[in-house]
Amino acid sequence: MKKAILALADGTVFEGCALGFEGETVGEVVFNTAMSGYQEILTDPSYKGQIVTMTCPHIGNYGVTREDTESRRVWAEGFVVKESSRKPSNWRGEQALDEYLKQARVVGIEGLDTRALTRHLRDVGSQQGVISHVDLDPRRVVEKARTAPSILGRDLVAEVTCRQPYEWTDGSGVWAPDVDGEASRDRRSHLDGGNKFRVVAYDFGIKRNILRRLVDVGCAVTVVPASTAVEAVEAMKPDGLVLSNGPGDPEGVPYGIEAVRQLIGRRPILGICLGHQILGLAMGLSTYKLKFGHHGANHPVLDLRTRKVEITSQNHNFAVRVPGVSHTTAGQRPVVETKYGPVAISHLSLNDDAVEGMACLDHPVFSIQYHPEASPGPHDSAYLFEQFVKTMEKGHA
Repeated sequence: MKKAILALADGTVFEGCALGFEGETVGEVVFNTAMSGYQEILTDPSYKGQIVTMTCPHIGNYGVTREDTESRRVWAEGFVVKESSRKPSNWRGEQALDEYLKQARVVGIEGLDTRALTRHLRDVGSQQGVISHVDLDPRRVVEKARTAPSILGRDLVAEVTCRQPYEWTDGSGVWAPDVDGEASRDRRSHLDGGNKFRVVAYDFGIKRNILRRLVDVGCAVTVVPASTAVEAVEAMKPDGLVLSNGPGDPEGVPYGIEAVRQLIGRRPILGICLGHQILGLAMGLSTYKLKFGHHGANHPVLDLRTRKVEITSQNHNFAVRVPGVSHTTAGQRPVVETKYGPVAISHLSLNDDAVEGMACLDHPVFSIQYHPEASPGPHDSAYLFEQFVKTMEKGHA
């Protein structure tokens, strides 16, 4: 197999074998602790600008299936695995991971010690890196990593958002046949009587499963570009607004922050991931960059309202700053004052006390930092879409 190297900006170099498209790529190197879902990870627009390292040692064993993509293309800048399966086994699988990466022109590397890489990133933090199949001189490749632009302040949303508004009508649909041969549908609750509420979703890098879940709970969904003017959204007369996930630094999306400032109080709002951070900035809070981010399908989050723990899927490098709040010392719902009135902190990370959820007390607005639509899972937080519907129902009462 052809040799390849991964070089980090701090001078650390890993040797391995070429995977995927032959070439060279640069991005912020992060690690993801999920054991499955690599196709959803690759096609999640939130990974724009990043090289993803999978900590699970065997990746690609169930192949790739078009139905499982989360967007129109692969967005990750590069892919790092311990071992890529060349012979996937899955009745739904259509092609092997290596072939998929080649078609998507994604440069990858395998055969390196991903455990050592992950431990290094945890110690020193995520940083810019380069995967190269074509330049194997460690000093030159390290220098390319050092001079690569940081994601701080960059507007990556503009690169992933849709160009025109569009309607989304597909729900979760048929997942797999039952043992008796009958097709089984996703068993989440569906509202009777068709689509009850009209929802406008700002596309900061939206995942398709967010749209499917909204349809599942009875919403007619219109997706609009991230730069859509407030006047255009208001003209659609939506019952509610969704601020989607997306890549990079929320401070790099000032037009999104300004739009949300104008929309708070006009309509019920649900913010997810980057949408949660943009909402925080719009309310006058600040954000900060995490040392190595939260990336994986196994992050515990405490709901401060119920004291129950949810296992969540997460993918973010930034968080909303609320000093002094801890899951060990917090009351039922710590409250911070903002320009839009009091905001309750509803969820906290049990790993590092990062703010994972907020709710405005004077407006029908709430947000979460993690992914309630997670597919392949976990599904502990799927109830939040029904909570959003109930918020819109109150607005019609």
